[in-house]
Amino acid sequence: MTTHQASRRAFLRHAASLGLMGAAAPFALNLSLLNTASAANANDYRAMVCVFLFGGNDHYNTVIPYDTASYQQYLDARSGIAHPYDALQEIVPTNPQGGRRFALPLELAPLKALFDQGHAAVLANIGTLLAPIADAAEYRSGRVPVPPKLFSHNDQQAIWQALLPEGAKIGWGGRMGDLLMSQNSAAQFTTISAASNAVFLTGNQVRQYQIGTGGPVGISHLSDSLFSTPQGSTALRNLITQARSHLLQDELGNITERSILAFDTLNTALAGLPATDPRVALSDAQAGNRLAQQLQIVARMAGISQTIGVKRQVFFVSLGGFDTHDNLLTTQADLHTILAQAIAYFYSTTVQLGLDQQITLFTASDFGRTLTSNGDGSDHGWGGHHMVVGGAVKGRQIVGTIPETRLGIPEDVGSGRLIPKIAVDQYAATLGQWLGVAASDLPLILPNIGRFTTANLGFL
Repeated sequence: MTTHQASRRAFLRHAASLGLMGAAAPFALNLSLLNTASAANANDYRAMVCVFLFGGNDHYNTVIPYDTASYQQYLDARSGIAHPYDALQEIVPTNPQGGRRFALPLELAPLKALFDQGHAAVLANIGTLLAPIADAAEYRSGRVPVPPKLFSHNDQQAIWQALLPEGAKIGWGGRMGDLLMSQNSAAQFTTISAASNAVFLTGNQVRQYQIGTGGPVGISHLSDSLFSTPQGSTALRNLITQARSHLLQDELGNITERSILAFDTLNTALAGLPATDPRVALSDAQAGNRLAQQLQIVARMAGISQTIGVKRQVFFVSLGGFDTHDNLLTTQADLHTILAQAIAYFYSTTVQLGLDQQITLFTASDFGRTLTSNGDGSDHGWGGHHMVVGGAVKGRQIVGTIPETRLGIPEDVGSGRLIPKIAVDQYAATLGQWLGVAASDLPLILPNIGRFTTANLGFL
């Protein structure tokens, strides 16, 4: 059977099954038909990994001005929360920023190394937008729509992940999963969270699979024994999965059975790439790094992708504590250390697994922060800087333009809160197209993408 014939059969099978969904089916049917068409072109593995920094990472202390004039502006604006000049390491992008120079703080040395090696890029002044906003005057005029509930943690986290405020049910990672899940034999492993439940991963059809840092989490006493006897476990499994006359009870049993089978499949496959395998093992220094632990299970999942039959995956991991109203220099430095060491570890595992060209990691956060200091920290902002890491990344560049580090610039809506010049939608579109989403399908995932001149930012 040719690839075309196989795709056609899959197309008809999906159409028939969705036809049973009645009036609720149109959007799901639309995505299903599209993802079936995409499946014919998939012959490799690709995954993107979202590292969400909960709390709002202070971007002004992440990518820092380094030329004398710009650093002095930074120092003047950030009384008590500025990094000393001798605690910075310059990054030299291949695309000059108009003669301005930039650096990372010492604790991000592992990310600087990846940047210098061409495996990482900086995205400048990115954030939530509904449409481009020229400057602060246009923002204040109200002529251009702005995202609701700016500067609110929960709402901006939701908009970053789902393009809607708190209460959103579908994320853009999940929508990509809807489009691409037919390329996976085991579709239940298309979107996976190694952190908490994340709206980012939920689609119309695809549902996120949550996994612990040690592997899948099973139902107690099903995989060992109950009342000191394996017969007890068997009886428990029969009890919770048996067919029932009540429709809802019967469906619950079916879901439970599928969950048990998924656990068995994943647990068995992961045994082939244990956490102690030298390609993915954490060093003693990394063993206590909670983000590295999440990324380790992501690496193991990617490493067994062929075994479980998946070609496209979207992962979510997270690190919290970035809401640095107080103790900014100390707290952020500790978090940056965890972040940089974990990402460097993860990139090295992708190299060891031969998957560095097929996995792209990117950072996200609630928002950037104010330029002004409150004496010991900074407050909620809007646009901020982020990083993408991976073998496919066109690294050692700063994508976009880093605004001047002073108050009163055109992007400043108050206290140095920046109007983003790159939308989350454009970030997502670039990642999605690399993952396999057709340009013509982007509006299904990112309804506002047509408002921006450039959908693909070209960093992949």
